[in-house]
Order: sequence, then structure tokens, then C-alpha cells
Amino acid sequence: MNETVKKAVVLLSGGLDSTTTLAIARDEGYETYALTFRYGQRHTLEIEAASRVARLLGAVKQIILDVDLRCFGGSALTDDIAVPKGRSLPDMSHDIPVTYVPARNTIFLSFALAFAEVLGAQDIFIGVNVLDYSGYPDCRPEYIAAFERMANLATKSGVEGRSFEIHTPLIAMTKGQIIRKGLELGVDYSLTTSCYDPSPDGKACGRCDACLLRLHGFSEAGVDDPVSYIYNG
Repeated sequence: MNETVKKAVVLLSGGLDSTTTLAIARDEGYETYALTFRYGQRHTLEIEAASRVARLLGAVKQIILDVDLRCFGGSALTDDIAVPKGRSLPDMSHDIPVTYVPARNTIFLSFALAFAEVLGAQDIFIGVNVLDYSGYPDCRPEYIAAFERMANLATKSGVEGRSFEIHTPLIAMTKGQIIRKGLELGVDYSLTTSCYDPSPDGKACGRCDACLLRLHGFSEAGVDDPVSYIYNG
């Protein structure tokens, strides 16, 4: 008798971390279902990147969901607020940056939870990380543990004993370690985009926090970043 195929919902933005997370879920034997959000972000090119990644990493299905967080604003990614440029890594480690989108991971995980329950999946993967200086409160292990407890209290599946697990395979990895892991799994990082403020033709700015962290990670990994930058150095 064949074993039941394990299904997992993977939050996929099209960036470096979520792409590596999808590759890890696949490598661990999961049948993957990608969930991508068009949430009013200024860097909408990531949605195209997510579709490329989902297709080439073998996701069974990708859902692109519209949740327009511009109606709230409050973030440099969804409002008329300048994206910080040229900050040092130590500067990034202080305070919560203006690129924080209020309650974004709670919103995304809630939809992922609903999708997983419908699929009969008990596993959700998210590429959060606490070592990349991002300062986002919804990337911390204690937050993920709290959401997992809530998920098992608030769903039919959880109440009936089919508990959910939120997987965070990258949470304690450096960017360089994440990149090396992805390369081991055959990830083509030229498909991804990380920039918060790309040019109209899709080039990364090279100076926002996301670009600087990504470039630092590739330098740490000892390999070149395959995406194009307006500014690199």
C-alpha cells in the first residue's frame, strides 16, 4: 500500500527566503501548494517571480490571493513612505523598520491555515528568519509558536486531533547559509527578486535593506548573485 502523500502549504513571495523554503519542503517529501499574495506592495514584480518559482520547483498548485493592504497603509511597502536606502547592517538591527507591514504574517498565515484545512494538509511552511537583522516582530519563534497554538484551537481539524505544524526551516540560519542550502537543492536564484524598490525594468535598487541583506548573504556564501542591480557596491 502506498503511503499517503504529505501535503504542505508554502507561503511564497518570490524572494530568496520563501523560494528556499519551498525547495526544502519539496526535498522533505511534501506535495507543495504555494500561496502568494498581491497585497498592494510596491514591489509587485515579486508576484511574477513567485509564479516562476512555483512552476519550476514543482508546486502542485499556486494561488495568488488579492488582499489590498494599501487601504490601511502604514508601511513603506504599501504607503507613500520612502523605502530606507544605504543603511548599514548594524543600523538595520535597531528598531522595527518602516518596511514592516502591520500584522502581515498573521494575515498571511491565517489564509494559509484556511487553505491547509481545506486541502487536508497539516503542515504550513513560512520562510521567516531572526538572524537577518530585519527586526520584524512577526518573524520571531515565540510568535510562530503562539500562532500554531491558536491554529489548533481555532480550527475543526485542530479540535478533531489533526493538529497543524508551522515549519520555519530558515529561522536560525544566516543569509549565506540559506543561499548555500538552496544551491544544494538546485534553486536558481536568478528567478527570485528581493528588492523593495525595483526599477520599472525589474532591476534591483541595490541599496534598500532587502538588497543589502541579500548581497551580504551571497558574499557570505562565496557566490555571485545572479540578479541585476542598478547599484552594487
